[in-house]
Amino acid sequence: MKYNEIIQAIFFEYYTDGVTSIVFEREKLADKARELGIKTPKNLGDIVYSYKYRNRLPDSIVRTAPNGYYWRIRNIGIAQYEFKLTEGIEFIVPDTMLSTIKIPDGTPSIVKKYSITDEQALLAIIRYNRLIDIFLGITCYSLQNHLRTTVSGIGQIETDELYIGIDKGGRQYIIPVQAKGGDDKLGISQIEQDLALCSEKYPELICRSIACQFLTRDVVVMFEFACEDERIVKINERHYKFVDASIIEIGDLEYYNTHY
Repeated sequence: MKYNEIIQAIFFEYYTDGVTSIVFEREKLADKARELGIKTPKNLGDIVYSYKYRNRLPDSIVRTAPNGYYWRIRNIGIAQYEFKLTEGIEFIVPDTMLSTIKIPDGTPSIVKKYSITDEQALLAIIRYNRLIDIFLGITCYSLQNHLRTTVSGIGQIETDELYIGIDKGGRQYIIPVQAKGGDDKLGISQIEQDLALCSEKYPELICRSIACQFLTRDVVVMFEFACEDERIVKINERHYKFVDASIIEIGDLEYYNTHY
């Protein structure tokens, strides 16, 4: 895979034992492609994107990380990136032991029919079923989807959808949502970027960082994250199954009354 060859060449040009950070610029991707005799990809940013959201870094890089750590690539400015040695897990995955909560499906059938991608379908299901409201227990409104902007110290970022919320005490919230469909994976860098976006652009609002993904075609996983001691932590996770209202039985309601 040509992306692997390029990213390995950059990493091992600078890597030595004990190094925890390697900084490089986007143009370095093109330089290495030329050195290796590889046709320069038209979209250099896709090389970094693929390792942030779709694929693991090559095994040769992974093996250099000590036990309990992993290498990841993150934005640190406009067209600037960093290999960062990080403690913990590389990608966030659902807890398969959690119980599933049945929700009456309010998604219009015509929307389901014409949703083109998993991500679009997921965002539509969440919007039509007011799942952000249900998950957080506050009233929320979609403000903007596919927001692209720049954040100091990171550069350009994209958030799949941005919600505004308000609770019974009048407190107001800004809620960035990352939606993962298909083969895309949820990484720590995305959550860091969303929290940085809220801190810089909406400092007067309470940030609730959300991510979601399909567990199956009719089950959606919802996560909430926060920053604790300069690291990203998961503070809530729920699994919701969308069904016809008639399928939700008295026994289901009694269970929810007891356990949630």
